[in-house]
Amino acid sequence: MPIEPVILHRTEQPYIGITQTITMQTFDQATAHIPQLFAWLDARGLAPDGPPFLKLNIIDMERELQVEAGVPIADGTTPDDTVHCGTLPAGRYLALTTVGSPDEHIAGIAALFDWADAQGLVLERSETDAGSKWAGRLEELLTDPSLEPDPNKQEIQNLFLLVD
Repeated sequence: MPIEPVILHRTEQPYIGITQTITMQTFDQATAHIPQLFAWLDARGLAPDGPPFLKLNIIDMERELQVEAGVPIADGTTPDDTVHCGTLPAGRYLALTTVGSPDEHIAGIAALFDWADAQGLVLERSETDAGSKWAGRLEELLTDPSLEPDPNKQEIQNLFLLVD
């Protein structure tokens, strides 16, 4: 069941990530690299600076999605052959928290898009040959899957960078 959308102001956030190309049929594999990212941080004595997330960079629902599994960190670090470093952009974000099945999650996002249009809010994205390119679209995983393995009970905060 979706919770009411809010607008959040966020500062730049450094993160580590692993980029992957998936499809809607393999979307459930998008979080597979998150344990690897936590192990990478732990091996370097670094702590996460927030919940893990998926950063959806390019979306073509019929073909492929370019997605990063990421973990926020307090300061920059040195990437390697496995993990890259990035920075989530500062700005105003439209946020919606959803809990429930993947279908409820998708319905919540669709309702959010309708709500944003009705409010005159513009999401920061552009259309390319590869699909919709998002400047800042995140799914923060607020529920630890090791503590709550049922995806129907997991809480996700969806964030969309707004055009200023």
